Amino acid sequence: MDYLIWNNDLLTWSIAFGIAIATYLVLHAARTIVVRRIEAFAAHTSTWVDDLAARVLAATHPLFMLALGLYVGSHWLTLTDKTSTLLSHLVVTALLLQMARWGDVGVHGWLQFYRTRRSAQDAAAVTSTAALGFVARTFIWAVIVLMILDNFGVNITTLVASLGIGGVAVALAMQNILGDLFSSLSIVLDKPFVVGDFISVDELSGTVEYVGLKTTRIRGLGGEQIVFSNSDMLGSRIRNYKRMQTRRIVFGIGVVYEITKQQLLAIPGILREAVEAQAQVKFDRAHFKAYGASSLDFEVVYIVQSPDYAVYMDVQQAINIALFERFEQEGIGFAYPTQTVHLANPEIRLARARPAPPETAP
Repeated sequence: MDYLIWNNDLLTWSIAFGIAIATYLVLHAARTIVVRRIEAFAAHTSTWVDDLAARVLAATHPLFMLALGLYVGSHWLTLTDKTSTLLSHLVVTALLLQMARWGDVGVHGWLQFYRTRRSAQDAAAVTSTAALGFVARTFIWAVIVLMILDNFGVNITTLVASLGIGGVAVALAMQNILGDLFSSLSIVLDKPFVVGDFISVDELSGTVEYVGLKTTRIRGLGGEQIVFSNSDMLGSRIRNYKRMQTRRIVFGIGVVYEITKQQLLAIPGILREAVEAQAQVKFDRAHFKAYGASSLDFEVVYIVQSPDYAVYMDVQQAINIALFERFEQEGIGFAYPTQTVHLANPEIRLARARPAPPETAP
């Protein structure tokens, strides 16, 4: 026992190792008990916070607990100031790495719960939240690495400044890619549309199939796939037809000029009756709008109480058939493009139409 190893006898080393092992066992047992209790509590709740807490605590690495045990046991030893300082730096490093692991597991777990909860309603989140998770986890590890370097006495001010200048250069070189990346995050967070929505972007329409980190893809009405960059998508005017609650329909008809005044006055009422006879329809107005080039023009406005396009087409078809039948009963003719030419002197027209007399020989 009197044999010295680094200024400490064997008994002192034995006690120090005993303290280290006991500390490790206590920490390991405490982690196991706490995680089991939280998991048992989480099994009877509908929230995801307790499940995430259990997952984060379960990620406590055995090497971290062993490092803490060795650090606690080292206080029983007689060590030089340099060795004590080194052990302090090492245990702080182990703590920082464990914090990074907790943060990484926490972000990954939150994203998994978010995807599970939103996948049925917002399939785009399954893909695009991967970018958000990557950015968050990269930020956590970058901060931890800088803290570890600072813990060992490295001057990180110059390093941070260099990273800032390098980051600006990279951002300028990759501004299009970064713009699409942040646009993807904007689509996920703001949700102007999700996968499965039928949208119109400028003059192009289709169903959203995929929202990625750089592009959004929609299936056009002709069956083709249309690819937009996310920046262009958010910079355009987007019409999301799937979120329609009602449809406001404006249509017009033209009748011939050869009708009586009574027929003209009766047409708005006929139009109203034809619209109000349909189910799921709210009549708005019907007016004699204008004198057209070859017709008397009427305009009708009504609201379909359903966003379904097929319902609208069924209603419009029923209205058109009802108007056809009613106009036939009332003797009102539908107009079509015609043109009437009035000649000032018909005799001039006939003279021009006669063949010229033959010339006589001299």
